[in-house]
Amino acid sequence: MKLIEAIGLRIDNLIKVRKNFTAYELAKQAGMPRSTVWKIINPDLTRVKTVKIDTLYQIADTLGMTLKDFFDDPVFDDVSD
Repeated sequence: MKLIEAIGLRIDNLIKVRKNFTAYELAKQAGMPRSTVWKIINPDLTRVKTVKIDTLYQIADTLGMTLKDFFDDPVFDDVSD
């Protein structure tokens, strides 16, 4: 799995475990366009290949976690680029 796919999957999984929380809510609370979050979650549909670290930081912070916590997940164990 590519890194951008793993990041999108991680964000999608984190959103799903929160009740009444959507990609739209995440984008709204993070202060970014919802299209940004959607593109990261769906990289195959949008041909996104990278994500800026400050964008990822905003997302992690909005989800109440550090970047270390964000990347501390088995989804990143099989990343190959």
